[in-house]
Amino acid sequence: MSDTKQSASMRAAVADSWHRSAAAGVTADDTCAPITLPEDQLRDVRAAHPLARVFPLLDDVLGQAARDCDAIMAVSDEAGQLLWVCGAPAALRRAERIGFVEGSNWDERLAGTNAPGLALRLDRPTSVIAAEHFRRAVQPWSCAATPIHDPGDSRLLGVLDITGGDSIVVPQTMAMVRAAARLAESELAREQLLPRPPETRPGWARIAVETLGRQDLLLSIDDGRGHRAQLRLSPRHSEIFLLLASTPRGLSGDELAVLLYEDDGGSSTLRAELNRLRNMLGEEFLASRPYRLTTEVTGDWLGVEARLAVGDVAGALRCYRGPILPRSVAPGVVRLRETLAQQLRAAVLQSGQPDLVSTWTRSAWGADDYEMWLRLQDLLPPGSPLMALADGQIARLDREVGL
Repeated sequence: MSDTKQSASMRAAVADSWHRSAAAGVTADDTCAPITLPEDQLRDVRAAHPLARVFPLLDDVLGQAARDCDAIMAVSDEAGQLLWVCGAPAALRRAERIGFVEGSNWDERLAGTNAPGLALRLDRPTSVIAAEHFRRAVQPWSCAATPIHDPGDSRLLGVLDITGGDSIVVPQTMAMVRAAARLAESELAREQLLPRPPETRPGWARIAVETLGRQDLLLSIDDGRGHRAQLRLSPRHSEIFLLLASTPRGLSGDELAVLLYEDDGGSSTLRAELNRLRNMLGEEFLASRPYRLTTEVTGDWLGVEARLAVGDVAGALRCYRGPILPRSVAPGVVRLRETLAQQLRAAVLQSGQPDLVSTWTRSAWGADDYEMWLRLQDLLPPGSPLMALADGQIARLDREVGL
């Protein structure tokens, strides 16, 4: 495909990444990715990283394949720093010219659009092909990358990547990278079968909840006895479950009714709904007097709250896939939804990071956020290619409100 045709169309995920790269101050003419792990620190950081235990396996499975096809295998940590880079000697020498070396950082905010950085950002397998790279120096290369997670708590550990020339631009490359990553996760899981803390022993039931950007809750249920299932709740049951999950101490029937209904006429209906929900979940998951969930619950909205609590605004924004149950009018749900959105918005505004502000303005919920567009305008460096976009959006909003 010619460069003209490639530049005429672009995948949405790549286009978003270009915007974030530009907002972060990366320029298309930057030659090398920055070194954020000097050589005197690299060895200790690498030795302490959980992926050190499975790197020999990855090198044996994917590293050898990379050498055979004149390509490179790289493993990064969760911050985008390359901990291991191996491959064909000629390919390694060429990669040094773009800073694709151990200790360099390929977070897209530092190195522009690339597969390891985009896989970290999206937390899913991704490829970046040739001219899709933001920096011109990287455009002769193509890469495929996939995240590696801790099998115990699903924490992102890093990214596995293969980088090379045109020969790797085939579906089999991504399949091979994903298979190697899953093999590494399986090996980590095998190690975790050693004595474990009480909360992860067999017999301890868990429910993982997805609610952000959804009209209903999706539950992933593990009964602790080897049985796993997914359950999609009705809008009303979604509201009830969310309110109970957000109040571990439990709620009386009257308290739950106040949080659930806009008027006072729902008490008898609520009892019926709770009985139906208990029948769906199982007696062991929902107790009464007070109404409460009796199992460990994790949730995507709780993950956003936790990241905000420790100051990880970028991580919180990355995990925020939209408002909590956006169509719900239940007073308690509205309060949860608005509180989380306001906390995240305030954190993004105060971050002073143009890539985070730009990400907010490019979302469905932030596209008309006038104050955020003004903030982006203030933060962009002189000559930024995003300045015209910010100016245009501010002018549009001025027209729409009659200013």
